[in-house]
Amino acid sequence: MPNDTAIVLSVIPGGPSEKAGLVQGDRIVRVDEKVIAGKKTPQDSMVRLMKGPSGSKVTITVNRDGTVIPFEIVRDKIPVHCIDAAFMVNDTTGYIKLSKFTRSTYKEFSEASEKLLEQGMTRLLFDLRDNTGGYFDQALLLANEFLAKGDEIVYMEGLHRQREDFKADGRGMLKDVQISVLIDEGSASSSEIFAGAIQDNDRGVIVGRRSFGKGLVQEPINFTDGSGVRLTVARFHTPSGRCIQKPYDKDYAYDIYERYASGEMVSADSMKVDTTALFYTMKGRRVYGGGGIIPDVFVPIDTTKVTDFYMACNKKATTMRFASYVFDRHKAQLAKLSDTAQLEAYFKTLGLDSMFLDYAARVDGIKPAKGEWELSKEYMMPQINGLVGRYSKVGEEAFYRFYMPIDDAIKAALNNPSVVE
Repeated sequence: MPNDTAIVLSVIPGGPSEKAGLVQGDRIVRVDEKVIAGKKTPQDSMVRLMKGPSGSKVTITVNRDGTVIPFEIVRDKIPVHCIDAAFMVNDTTGYIKLSKFTRSTYKEFSEASEKLLEQGMTRLLFDLRDNTGGYFDQALLLANEFLAKGDEIVYMEGLHRQREDFKADGRGMLKDVQISVLIDEGSASSSEIFAGAIQDNDRGVIVGRRSFGKGLVQEPINFTDGSGVRLTVARFHTPSGRCIQKPYDKDYAYDIYERYASGEMVSADSMKVDTTALFYTMKGRRVYGGGGIIPDVFVPIDTTKVTDFYMACNKKATTMRFASYVFDRHKAQLAKLSDTAQLEAYFKTLGLDSMFLDYAARVDGIKPAKGEWELSKEYMMPQINGLVGRYSKVGEEAFYRFYMPIDDAIKAALNNPSVVE
Protein backbone atom coordinates (compact mmCIF):
# COMPACT_ATOMS: atom_id res chain seq x y z
CA MET A 1 0.00 0.00 0.00
CA PRO A 2 2.46 2.67 -1.19
CA ASN A 3 2.10 6.05 0.57
CA ASP A 4 -0.91 4.83 2.57
CA THR A 5 -3.06 4.39 -0.53
CA ALA A 6 -4.02 0.99 -1.87
CA ILE A 7 -3.00 0.65 -5.51
CA VAL A 8 -4.45 -1.79 -8.01
CA LEU A 9 -1.35 -3.67 -9.17
CA SER A 10 -3.30 -5.85 -11.58
CA VAL A 11 -6.89 -6.76 -12.34
CA ILE A 12 -7.87 -10.42 -12.49
CA PRO A 13 -9.05 -11.21 -16.03
CA GLY A 14 -12.73 -12.09 -16.00
CA GLY A 15 -13.16 -10.95 -12.40
CA PRO A 16 -15.81 -8.55 -11.06
CA SER A 17 -13.39 -5.61 -10.89
CA GLU A 18 -12.35 -5.94 -14.52
CA LYS A 19 -15.99 -6.13 -15.60
CA ALA A 20 -16.73 -2.96 -13.62
CA GLY A 21 -13.86 -1.06 -15.25
CA LEU A 22 -11.05 -0.91 -12.70
CA VAL A 23 -7.59 -0.81 -14.26
CA GLN A 24 -3.99 -1.21 -13.18
CA GLY A 25 -2.73 1.83 -11.29
CA ASP A 26 -6.05 2.95 -9.84
CA ARG A 27 -5.68 4.23 -6.27
CA ILE A 28 -8.50 3.16 -3.96
CA VAL A 29 -9.89 6.14 -2.06
CA ARG A 30 -13.13 4.79 -0.60
CA VAL A 31 -15.04 1.54 -0.16
CA ASP A 32 -18.75 2.39 -0.11
CA GLU A 33 -18.83 5.33 2.32
CA LYS A 34 -15.67 4.47 4.25
CA VAL A 35 -12.60 6.49 3.33
CA ILE A 36 -9.44 4.36 3.38
CA ALA A 37 -6.92 6.61 1.60
CA GLY A 38 -4.36 8.00 4.02
CA LYS A 39 -5.89 6.13 6.95
CA LYS A 40 -3.31 3.35 7.14
CA THR A 41 -6.15 0.86 6.84
CA PRO A 42 -4.83 -2.70 7.34
CA GLN A 43 -5.06 -4.93 4.28
CA ASP A 44 -7.27 -7.49 6.00
CA SER A 45 -9.71 -4.73 7.00
CA MET A 46 -9.97 -3.56 3.39
CA VAL A 47 -10.58 -7.10 2.23
CA ARG A 48 -13.44 -7.46 4.72
CA LEU A 49 -14.98 -4.22 3.45
CA MET A 50 -14.85 -5.40 -0.14
CA LYS A 51 -16.06 -8.95 0.43
CA GLY A 52 -19.72 -9.89 0.51
CA PRO A 53 -22.36 -12.31 -0.79
CA SER A 54 -22.29 -13.13 -4.48
CA GLY A 55 -24.65 -10.81 -6.34
CA SER A 56 -24.42 -7.99 -3.79
CA LYS A 57 -22.87 -4.67 -4.73
CA VAL A 58 -20.01 -2.56 -3.43
CA THR A 59 -18.90 0.86 -4.64
CA ILE A 60 -15.15 1.33 -4.99
CA THR A 61 -14.08 4.94 -5.48
CA VAL A 62 -10.65 5.39 -7.05
CA ASN A 63 -8.30 8.19 -7.98
CA ARG A 64 -7.30 7.77 -11.63
CA ASP A 65 -4.84 10.34 -12.92
CA GLY A 66 -6.21 12.96 -10.54
CA THR A 67 -9.86 12.24 -11.27
CA VAL A 68 -12.00 10.61 -8.58
CA ILE A 69 -14.26 7.94 -10.11
CA PRO A 70 -16.76 5.64 -8.37
CA PHE A 71 -17.23 2.09 -9.69
CA GLU A 72 -20.17 -0.10 -8.71
CA ILE A 73 -18.97 -3.70 -8.58
CA VAL A 74 -21.29 -6.68 -8.49
CA ARG A 75 -19.64 -9.23 -6.24
CA ASP A 76 -19.09 -12.65 -7.76
CA LYS A 77 -16.75 -15.61 -7.60
CA ILE A 78 -13.17 -14.53 -8.22
CA PRO A 79 -11.03 -16.71 -10.48
CA VAL A 80 -7.83 -17.44 -8.53
CA HIS A 81 -4.75 -18.15 -10.62
CA CYS A 82 -1.88 -20.15 -9.18
CA ILE A 83 0.87 -19.76 -11.79
CA ASP A 84 2.78 -16.51 -11.36
CA ALA A 85 5.16 -17.02 -14.27
CA ALA A 86 5.84 -19.45 -17.10
CA PHE A 87 8.51 -18.77 -19.72
CA MET A 88 11.61 -20.16 -21.43
CA VAL A 89 14.92 -19.52 -19.66
CA ASN A 90 16.91 -20.60 -22.70
CA ASP A 91 16.28 -22.60 -25.88
CA THR A 92 15.55 -25.85 -24.03
CA THR A 93 14.78 -24.93 -20.41
CA GLY A 94 11.38 -23.79 -19.21
CA TYR A 95 10.44 -22.18 -15.91
CA ILE A 96 7.13 -22.36 -14.05
CA LYS A 97 6.44 -20.60 -10.74
CA LEU A 98 3.53 -22.17 -8.85
CA SER A 99 2.35 -20.10 -5.89
CA LYS A 100 -0.25 -22.52 -4.48
CA PHE A 101 -2.20 -25.69 -5.21
CA THR A 102 -5.74 -24.57 -6.07
CA ARG A 103 -8.66 -26.30 -7.78
CA SER A 104 -7.37 -25.10 -11.15
CA THR A 105 -3.68 -25.95 -10.65
CA TYR A 106 -3.56 -28.99 -12.92
CA LYS A 107 -5.44 -27.17 -15.68
CA GLU A 108 -3.23 -24.09 -15.49
CA PHE A 109 -0.05 -26.16 -15.25
CA SER A 110 -1.04 -28.27 -18.26
CA GLU A 111 -1.73 -25.18 -20.36
CA ALA A 112 1.55 -23.55 -19.32
CA SER A 113 3.68 -26.65 -19.88
CA GLU A 114 2.06 -27.27 -23.27
CA LYS A 115 3.05 -23.79 -24.42
CA LEU A 116 6.60 -24.33 -23.19
CA LEU A 117 6.80 -27.68 -24.97
CA GLU A 118 5.77 -25.94 -28.19
CA GLN A 119 8.71 -23.56 -27.65
CA GLY A 120 11.19 -26.44 -27.37
CA MET A 121 11.26 -27.25 -23.65
CA THR A 122 13.09 -30.46 -22.78
CA ARG A 123 13.89 -29.45 -19.20
CA LEU A 124 11.76 -27.74 -16.56
CA LEU A 125 12.67 -25.66 -13.53
CA PHE A 126 9.59 -26.02 -11.33
CA ASP A 127 9.58 -23.39 -8.59
CA LEU A 128 7.70 -24.38 -5.42
CA ARG A 129 9.47 -21.99 -3.08
CA ASP A 130 7.10 -20.42 -0.55
CA ASN A 131 4.29 -22.60 -1.89
CA THR A 132 2.44 -23.60 1.27
CA GLY A 133 0.39 -26.28 -0.46
CA GLY A 134 -3.32 -26.66 -1.01
CA TYR A 135 -5.39 -29.29 -2.78
CA PHE A 136 -3.93 -32.77 -2.33
CA ASP A 137 -5.45 -34.15 -5.54
CA GLN A 138 -3.71 -31.46 -7.59
CA ALA A 139 -0.32 -32.54 -6.25
CA LEU A 140 -1.14 -36.10 -7.32
CA LEU A 141 -2.14 -34.96 -10.80
CA LEU A 142 1.04 -32.93 -11.25
CA ALA A 143 3.31 -35.73 -10.02
CA ASN A 144 1.49 -38.13 -12.33
CA GLU A 145 2.60 -36.04 -15.31
CA PHE A 146 6.25 -36.95 -14.68
CA LEU A 147 6.15 -40.53 -13.36
CA ALA A 148 5.95 -43.94 -15.01
CA LYS A 149 3.03 -46.30 -14.54
CA GLY A 150 3.09 -47.90 -11.10
CA ASP A 151 5.48 -45.37 -9.55
CA GLU A 152 4.46 -44.51 -6.01
CA ILE A 153 3.54 -40.85 -5.51
CA VAL A 154 2.74 -40.86 -1.80
CA TYR A 155 0.99 -42.95 0.82
CA MET A 156 -0.93 -42.09 3.95
CA GLU A 157 -1.03 -44.17 7.11
CA GLY A 158 -2.22 -43.65 10.67
CA LEU A 159 -2.51 -45.41 13.99
CA HIS A 160 -6.10 -46.36 13.22
CA ARG A 161 -5.99 -45.75 9.47
CA GLN A 162 -4.90 -48.48 7.09
CA ARG A 163 -2.18 -47.58 4.61
CA GLU A 164 -3.48 -46.09 1.37
CA ASP A 165 -1.18 -45.82 -1.65
CA PHE A 166 -1.38 -43.39 -4.55
CA LYS A 167 0.43 -44.39 -7.73
CA ALA A 168 1.00 -42.94 -11.18
CA ASP A 169 -1.07 -44.28 -14.07
CA GLY A 170 1.63 -43.71 -16.69
CA ARG A 171 -0.47 -41.38 -18.81
CA GLY A 172 1.46 -38.22 -17.99
CA MET A 173 2.62 -35.98 -20.83
CA LEU A 174 5.94 -34.92 -19.28
CA LYS A 175 7.62 -38.26 -18.61
CA ASP A 176 10.47 -37.37 -20.98
CA VAL A 177 11.02 -33.84 -19.64
CA GLN A 178 13.91 -33.43 -17.20
CA ILE A 179 12.91 -31.64 -14.02
CA SER A 180 14.54 -29.69 -11.21
CA VAL A 181 12.25 -28.78 -8.31
CA LEU A 182 13.04 -25.65 -6.29
CA ILE A 183 12.00 -25.71 -2.62
CA ASP A 184 12.73 -23.81 0.57
CA GLU A 185 11.55 -23.52 4.17
CA GLY A 186 8.26 -22.05 2.90
CA SER A 187 7.42 -25.10 0.77
CA ALA A 188 4.86 -27.22 2.59
CA SER A 189 2.16 -29.87 2.31
CA SER A 190 1.31 -30.55 -1.37
CA SER A 191 4.64 -29.02 -2.41
CA GLU A 192 6.43 -31.59 -0.26
CA ILE A 193 4.32 -34.44 -1.59
CA PHE A 194 5.31 -33.50 -5.14
CA ALA A 195 9.00 -32.96 -4.31
CA GLY A 196 9.17 -36.21 -2.34
CA ALA A 197 7.68 -38.18 -5.22
CA ILE A 198 10.17 -36.74 -7.70
CA GLN A 199 13.13 -37.34 -5.37
CA ASP A 200 12.31 -40.86 -4.20
CA ASN A 201 11.60 -42.06 -7.74
CA ASP A 202 14.90 -40.51 -8.90
CA ARG A 203 12.87 -38.63 -11.47
CA GLY A 204 14.61 -35.30 -10.98
CA VAL A 205 16.75 -33.16 -8.70
CA ILE A 206 15.55 -31.15 -5.70
CA VAL A 207 17.29 -27.78 -5.29
CA GLY A 208 17.17 -25.29 -2.41
CA ARG A 209 16.73 -25.67 1.34
CA ARG A 210 14.89 -28.10 3.60
CA SER A 211 11.13 -27.77 3.24
CA PHE A 212 8.73 -26.89 6.04
CA GLY A 213 7.62 -30.36 7.14
CA LYS A 214 3.80 -30.37 6.99
CA GLY A 215 2.28 -33.72 6.15
CA LEU A 216 -0.85 -34.41 8.19
CA VAL A 217 -4.07 -35.99 6.95
CA GLN A 218 -7.02 -34.34 8.67
CA GLU A 219 -10.75 -35.00 8.56
CA PRO A 220 -13.45 -32.49 9.57
CA ILE A 221 -15.93 -33.45 12.27
CA ASN A 222 -18.99 -31.20 12.43
CA PHE A 223 -21.09 -30.72 15.57
CA THR A 224 -24.79 -29.96 15.84
CA ASP A 225 -24.17 -26.42 17.10
CA GLY A 226 -22.40 -25.53 13.86
CA SER A 227 -18.89 -25.76 15.23
CA GLY A 228 -16.37 -28.37 14.19
CA VAL A 229 -12.91 -29.77 14.58
CA ARG A 230 -10.29 -31.06 12.18
CA LEU A 231 -8.94 -34.35 13.51
CA THR A 232 -5.57 -35.72 12.43
CA VAL A 233 -6.10 -39.32 11.31
CA ALA A 234 -2.92 -40.13 9.37
CA ARG A 235 0.36 -38.79 8.01
CA PHE A 236 1.77 -38.54 4.52
CA HIS A 237 4.86 -40.56 3.64
CA THR A 238 7.08 -40.27 0.57
CA PRO A 239 7.54 -43.40 -1.58
CA SER A 240 10.70 -44.41 0.31
CA GLY A 241 8.82 -44.27 3.62
CA ARG A 242 9.87 -40.87 4.94
CA CYS A 243 7.29 -39.08 7.06
CA ILE A 244 6.86 -35.55 5.73
CA GLN A 245 5.55 -34.16 9.02
CA LYS A 246 8.24 -32.75 11.29
CA PRO A 247 8.23 -33.94 14.92
CA TYR A 248 6.00 -32.26 17.48
CA ASP A 249 8.69 -31.49 20.03
CA LYS A 250 8.82 -28.57 22.46
CA ASP A 251 10.34 -26.23 19.85
CA TYR A 252 7.89 -27.10 17.06
CA ALA A 253 6.39 -23.60 16.86
CA TYR A 254 9.85 -22.03 16.59
CA ASP A 255 11.35 -24.45 14.12
CA ILE A 256 11.97 -21.95 11.32
CA TYR A 257 13.53 -19.46 13.73
CA GLU A 258 15.74 -22.24 15.05
CA ARG A 259 16.93 -23.00 11.53
CA TYR A 260 18.09 -19.41 11.16
CA ALA A 261 19.68 -19.36 14.60
CA SER A 262 21.53 -22.63 14.05
CA GLY A 263 22.98 -21.50 10.74
CA GLU A 264 21.10 -24.08 8.67
CA MET A 265 19.92 -21.42 6.22
CA VAL A 266 23.47 -20.45 5.30
CA SER A 267 25.33 -23.75 5.62
CA ALA A 268 24.37 -27.33 4.79
CA ASP A 269 26.75 -28.52 7.51
CA SER A 270 24.52 -26.87 10.12
CA MET A 271 21.44 -28.79 9.02
CA LYS A 272 20.11 -31.13 11.69
CA VAL A 273 19.77 -34.49 9.98
CA ASP A 274 18.36 -37.50 11.80
CA THR A 275 20.85 -40.09 10.55
CA THR A 276 18.81 -42.86 12.18
CA ALA A 277 15.93 -42.05 9.81
CA LEU A 278 17.75 -43.39 6.77
CA PHE A 279 15.84 -44.33 3.62
CA TYR A 280 16.73 -45.17 0.03
CA THR A 281 15.42 -43.96 -3.31
CA MET A 282 14.55 -46.32 -6.17
CA LYS A 283 18.17 -46.15 -7.38
CA GLY A 284 19.59 -46.65 -3.91
CA ARG A 285 20.49 -43.07 -3.07
CA ARG A 286 20.44 -42.18 0.61
CA VAL A 287 17.72 -39.80 1.78
CA TYR A 288 16.81 -38.85 5.33
CA GLY A 289 13.54 -38.43 7.18
CA GLY A 290 12.87 -36.41 10.28
CA GLY A 291 10.44 -33.98 8.68
CA GLY A 292 10.45 -32.06 5.42
CA ILE A 293 12.28 -32.79 2.18
CA ILE A 294 16.06 -32.33 2.24
CA PRO A 295 17.27 -31.09 -1.18
CA ASP A 296 19.83 -32.88 -3.33
CA VAL A 297 21.51 -29.54 -4.04
CA PHE A 298 21.67 -27.14 -1.09
CA VAL A 299 21.41 -23.40 -1.79
CA PRO A 300 22.20 -21.11 1.17
CA ILE A 301 20.73 -17.69 1.75
CA ASP A 302 23.26 -15.09 0.58
CA THR A 303 23.65 -12.47 3.30
CA THR A 304 26.72 -10.78 1.82
CA LYS A 305 24.69 -8.12 -0.01
CA VAL A 306 22.33 -7.37 2.88
CA THR A 307 23.57 -3.98 4.08
CA ASP A 308 22.04 -1.57 6.61
CA PHE A 309 20.84 0.47 3.63
CA TYR A 310 19.05 -2.53 2.18
CA MET A 311 17.46 -3.39 5.53
CA ALA A 312 16.26 0.19 6.04
CA CYS A 313 14.68 0.26 2.57
CA ASN A 314 13.10 -3.11 3.19
CA LYS A 315 11.66 -2.02 6.54
CA LYS A 316 9.99 1.03 4.99
CA ALA A 317 8.96 -0.75 1.75
CA THR A 318 10.91 1.91 -0.13
CA THR A 319 11.39 -0.21 -3.26
CA MET A 320 7.68 -1.02 -3.51
CA ARG A 321 6.65 2.61 -3.12
CA PHE A 322 9.33 3.71 -5.56
CA ALA A 323 7.87 1.37 -8.18
CA SER A 324 4.50 3.07 -7.72
CA TYR A 325 6.20 6.47 -7.93
CA VAL A 326 7.80 5.57 -11.27
CA PHE A 327 4.52 4.19 -12.60
CA ASP A 328 2.63 7.39 -11.75
CA ARG A 329 5.10 9.42 -13.81
CA HIS A 330 5.71 7.04 -16.71
CA LYS A 331 2.52 4.97 -17.04
CA ALA A 332 1.96 5.84 -20.71
CA GLN A 333 5.43 4.69 -21.72
CA LEU A 334 5.37 1.58 -19.52
CA ALA A 335 2.05 0.51 -21.03
CA LYS A 336 3.75 0.24 -24.45
CA LEU A 337 6.60 -2.06 -23.34
CA SER A 338 6.06 -5.77 -23.91
CA ASP A 339 9.36 -7.51 -23.08
CA THR A 340 12.27 -7.24 -20.67
CA ALA A 341 14.70 -6.00 -23.33
CA GLN A 342 12.49 -2.98 -23.96
CA LEU A 343 12.12 -2.43 -20.22
CA GLU A 344 15.89 -2.59 -19.64
CA ALA A 345 16.52 -0.05 -22.38
CA TYR A 346 13.87 2.27 -21.01
CA PHE A 347 15.16 1.98 -17.45
CA LYS A 348 18.62 2.99 -18.65
CA THR A 349 17.24 6.13 -20.27
CA LEU A 350 15.50 6.97 -16.99
CA GLY A 351 18.60 6.33 -14.90
CA LEU A 352 16.48 4.21 -12.59
CA ASP A 353 19.27 3.52 -10.08
CA SER A 354 19.97 7.23 -9.56
CA MET A 355 16.23 7.90 -9.37
CA PHE A 356 15.90 5.31 -6.62
CA LEU A 357 18.75 6.70 -4.53
CA ASP A 358 17.27 10.19 -4.82
CA TYR A 359 13.80 8.89 -3.86
CA ALA A 360 15.09 6.91 -0.87
CA ALA A 361 16.94 9.96 0.47
CA ARG A 362 14.22 12.52 -0.28
CA VAL A 363 11.13 10.56 0.77
CA ASP A 364 12.41 8.17 3.45
CA GLY A 365 15.59 9.89 4.56
CA ILE A 366 17.65 6.79 3.78
CA LYS A 367 21.16 7.17 2.38
CA PRO A 368 23.69 4.39 1.85
CA ALA A 369 26.93 4.58 3.79
CA LYS A 370 30.18 4.45 1.85
CA GLY A 371 30.37 1.24 -0.16
CA GLU A 372 26.86 0.06 0.74
CA TRP A 373 25.21 0.87 -2.57
CA GLU A 374 27.98 -0.79 -4.56
CA LEU A 375 27.43 -3.92 -2.46
CA SER A 376 23.62 -3.97 -2.53
CA LYS A 377 23.01 -2.58 -6.02
CA GLU A 378 23.51 -5.97 -7.69
CA TYR A 379 20.81 -7.41 -5.44
CA MET A 380 18.39 -4.48 -5.24
CA MET A 381 18.22 -3.19 -8.82
CA PRO A 382 16.89 -6.44 -10.36
CA GLN A 383 14.13 -6.36 -7.74
CA ILE A 384 13.38 -2.71 -8.48
CA ASN A 385 13.41 -3.34 -12.23
CA GLY A 386 11.01 -6.23 -11.71
CA LEU A 387 8.67 -4.25 -9.46
CA VAL A 388 8.46 -1.41 -11.97
CA GLY A 389 8.25 -3.88 -14.85
CA ARG A 390 5.05 -5.35 -13.41
CA TYR A 391 3.29 -2.19 -14.56
CA SER A 392 4.19 -2.92 -18.20
CA LYS A 393 2.60 -5.38 -20.61
CA VAL A 394 4.96 -8.05 -19.24
CA GLY A 395 2.97 -8.03 -15.99
CA GLU A 396 3.80 -10.12 -12.92
CA GLU A 397 6.24 -12.21 -14.94
CA ALA A 398 8.58 -9.23 -15.18
CA PHE A 399 9.68 -9.63 -11.59
CA TYR A 400 10.81 -13.24 -12.11
CA ARG A 401 12.56 -12.47 -15.39
CA PHE A 402 14.59 -9.63 -13.89
CA TYR A 403 15.37 -11.46 -10.66
CA MET A 404 16.36 -14.75 -12.29
CA PRO A 405 19.98 -13.79 -13.22
CA ILE A 406 20.82 -13.20 -9.53
CA ASP A 407 18.69 -16.03 -8.13
CA ASP A 408 21.18 -18.47 -6.58
CA ALA A 409 18.69 -21.35 -6.61
CA ILE A 410 18.01 -20.89 -10.32
CA LYS A 411 21.74 -20.73 -11.03
CA ALA A 412 22.30 -23.90 -8.99
CA ALA A 413 19.51 -25.68 -10.85
CA LEU A 414 20.94 -24.68 -14.23
CA ASN A 415 24.46 -25.73 -13.21
CA ASN A 416 23.40 -29.16 -11.95
CA PRO A 417 21.93 -31.86 -14.19
CA SER A 418 18.25 -32.69 -13.70
CA VAL A 419 18.92 -36.36 -14.43
CA VAL A 420 19.73 -38.66 -11.49
CA GLU A 421 22.38 -41.21 -12.44
